[in-house]
Amino acid sequence: MQDEINEKTVALYIKTGKLTAETLQKAMKSLLSKGKQQLDKQPHGKQSLRQLMKQNAGVSNIEITEGNIKAFESTAKKYGIDFALKKDTTESPPRYLVFFKGRDADVLTAAFKEFSAKKLTQEKKPSIRKLLSSLKEAAQGRNAERAKEKNKDRGIDL
Repeated sequence: MQDEINEKTVALYIKTGKLTAETLQKAMKSLLSKGKQQLDKQPHGKQSLRQLMKQNAGVSNIEITEGNIKAFESTAKKYGIDFALKKDTTESPPRYLVFFKGRDADVLTAAFKEFSAKKLTQEKKPSIRKLLSSLKEAAQGRNAERAKEKNKDRGIDL
């Protein structure tokens, strides 16, 4: 069975008046370039579940929360993981499932470790927006305490 999978035959049809090494070389190069173009057409990164299943690799899934989808996409792109997102609306808070190739399991584990470490460091950092809003309120309080002077002295003496 293994020998049948490894050995493949390619049929090449050339219509020519005189078969030379040069014409055979051109034909082989064009055949190889078309084969390479077909390989490049496979989608990478985020894709539909149908496209992922067409690649004939075992598919596994994990659950992810809605707030973490965009952050996970950037980490998956960094690691070159092919994945598909599926929203499960059968439950009241919808679940999000990430499907990925079975052979990407080790890479996905490393990506999730980096992703979770990144999330933990973000939670430890103080929020700049909260700090900015508290400083704005303090500045408005100081401005309210100041007395407003409406007298203008233009320096003209008679």
